[in-house]
Amino acid sequence: MYRKCPGMLLAACAWIAAGFPVAAPAQADTCDVTLMVLGIAQDAGRPQLGHPEDPAWTDRSLVRHAASLALVDTRGEEPRRWLFEATPDVRVQLDMLDRRFPTEAYVGVDGIFLTHAHIGHYTGLMHFGFEAARTDGVPVYAMPELKRFLETNGPWDQLVDYGNIAIVPLADNVSVELADQVSVTPFEVPHRREYAETVGFRIDGPGRRAIFIPDIDSWEAFDEAGTRIEALIAAADLAFLDATFYGDELPDISRFPHPKILDQMDRFDTMAAKDKAKIRFIHLNHSNPALTPGSKEAQTVQARGYAVAAEGETHCLEAGY
Repeated sequence: MYRKCPGMLLAACAWIAAGFPVAAPAQADTCDVTLMVLGIAQDAGRPQLGHPEDPAWTDRSLVRHAASLALVDTRGEEPRRWLFEATPDVRVQLDMLDRRFPTEAYVGVDGIFLTHAHIGHYTGLMHFGFEAARTDGVPVYAMPELKRFLETNGPWDQLVDYGNIAIVPLADNVSVELADQVSVTPFEVPHRREYAETVGFRIDGPGRRAIFIPDIDSWEAFDEAGTRIEALIAAADLAFLDATFYGDELPDISRFPHPKILDQMDRFDTMAAKDKAKIRFIHLNHSNPALTPGSKEAQTVQARGYAVAAEGETHCLEAGY
């Protein structure tokens, strides 16, 4: 079980002392079904190994964790908490979640939804294993290829064999009912498929909806597959979208297909202001200048009517927010 701090001030002091940034102020204090941002960076977070020049090594306020969300339902005696992605930073992220939505349950994870088999999205499962938390049957929701990958490759198959996790199969565009008026629906998106397919998730609460697409090759490829992202945004209240790169900040950027923030803003500028305001860019590479608060690029994103997601921010999924 995760230890609790006796008060918000002490929790904040402990967080700073540990070298991590203080979470953004909560935005859904009276809400029963909440979405919380646990990480906004690309798979390896910030700072990354091999980049000693990054000021985040010395300025811990610049540290960012791998992209992840948490869905929390506090309508029962104990909060129910689901993760989106099991990132390499899951230990810190669960501590973040525990400080905001504490539970007496051991570990306190009611399920983990995985988008795909790239390192920032599933390797945190190791912390649930025999050598670590040694959990008992934590549901891990995965598409067919990803399910097979986890069941037939070590060390992940040990988690299955020892019963630390229980893999729950997902199907494209088939909803999973988690609680009263709370559901999650996976939908396939085009992205590098070395080990498994990739999905985004539609997250439905009692009155509001979010979409989470942290990795995709391009919106044009999504168009060709039969879905326009603009339609998903219009039907949602929040849209957490892949923003790995700002522009051409890497010399070999063509090797890593992702929609760039600049190109996305140009495309989405034709949408109504209320729809643009739903977009919260996530999964920013350590090289992405918009990852640094107050940077010229971050200010440009805001000035054009969009936002970069902030670690610790919360959003109510009930009507009226």
